[in-house]
Amino acid sequence: MFNQERIREEIIIPPYEGRSAFLRKGEELIIIDMDGKQVGDFVCFNHADPTEYVSPVHMRASLSSIRLKTGDFLYSNKRRPLMQLVEDTVGKHDFFFPACDYYRYKVDFDLEDHPNCHDNLQMALKKYNIDPPVIPDPINLFMNNVVDDLGDYFIAEPLSKPGDFVRLKALDDTVIACTTCSQDLAPVNGWKVTSLKMQIVEAR
Repeated sequence: MFNQERIREEIIIPPYEGRSAFLRKGEELIIIDMDGKQVGDFVCFNHADPTEYVSPVHMRASLSSIRLKTGDFLYSNKRRPLMQLVEDTVGKHDFFFPACDYYRYKVDFDLEDHPNCHDNLQMALKKYNIDPPVIPDPINLFMNNVVDDLGDYFIAEPLSKPGDFVRLKALDDTVIACTTCSQDLAPVNGWKVTSLKMQIVEAR
């Protein structure tokens, strides 16, 4: 599936953690669900100007859709495409929900110190000196947000199986961060948190 000779870097994201990486224009990022049913909260910034970032609300407007499909661009808050989804073995993702945070676990589960995606993204981005006052809403890779004809929704277990992946192409120099979603109290990750793998493939 992947040509190992072209992989520049491989990063394992352990359960309940986040990792970041730099992608040169033309490089591709493969995010692999190693054990299946694991959501990855994903954000992306313009390396030259971190005030520009992939924005789900602008994506919904530009794509006229709440579905992320192969070939779709990941549009920024400046309405420019920063990445493109070029391969996808799952076909079901979410870019509607915010990252889980301290308040999610405090308000809904009365927990003070549960790991959360917001903090994990924030910590991962500091490696590249990116510390925005507000963490952008993520693209929730592999998340199975089921919407009915009335616009109501529920979260089901992901459809991803071990080894399923998405491949994203950088259309500019970017800094990305991804977490293994920390939600183990709902079906979001099939009731448990497992690892993801990121591979950066050199530009052709």
